[in-house]
Amino acid sequence: MTVKRFTTRDGGSNNGGNEQVGSIEQESFIKGSSELRNELVGIEAIVNRLSKWVVSALFGSIILLRHDGAALWAVIGSILNSALSVVLKRILNQERPETTLRSDPGMPSSHAQSISFISVFAVLTVIEWLETNGVSLFLSSFILALGSYFIRLRVSQKLHTSSQVVVGAIVGSIFCILWYTTWNSLLREAFESSLLVQISVFLVAATFALAFAVYVVFNWFKDDR
Repeated sequence: MTVKRFTTRDGGSNNGGNEQVGSIEQESFIKGSSELRNELVGIEAIVNRLSKWVVSALFGSIILLRHDGAALWAVIGSILNSALSVVLKRILNQERPETTLRSDPGMPSSHAQSISFISVFAVLTVIEWLETNGVSLFLSSFILALGSYFIRLRVSQKLHTSSQVVVGAIVGSIFCILWYTTWNSLLREAFESSLLVQISVFLVAATFALAFAVYVVFNWFKDDR
């Protein structure tokens, strides 16, 4: 009986120890998960701040590689697309999420609208250069996936609601397709055959680009809307 009682107590002691160890392991796991989540949030915040520069670099690279009338037309379109976003914000006047410190309207997300315009333009350019094949489909999918990730960050960083970025993405994509179609169907032939049209498009693009550059400099340290 003595041996039996000793065994029971010893077994009870082991169970208690196992429970204590399990509790410590669970707390460590929760703490580790929380720290990992905080690190991911911090990384996404950095990526979100850098996203506009990555997208701008992509757009600038395509413009330099194309160096044609369509590139100048795209510069004009991208700036008008941004202006359209500002106008829509004032008309719709929808508040951003309560968690953000930004007080300006959030519908639609101009970040999402600009990224979508540039992403679609990049895809259309890739298809125009490479036609439809495995390489062009891969590059197009990569561009769209990267743009979608950058757009999603606006929601995860609580700067916009899901509907605000979705509307921005739709408006930017449609505007780009219409702008690109307008060039190919109405202006491309005139641009290639008329020096006056070439000079006009160049001057308008240069003026728009200069005005936009001035705007960016004045708002250098502000987050884009």
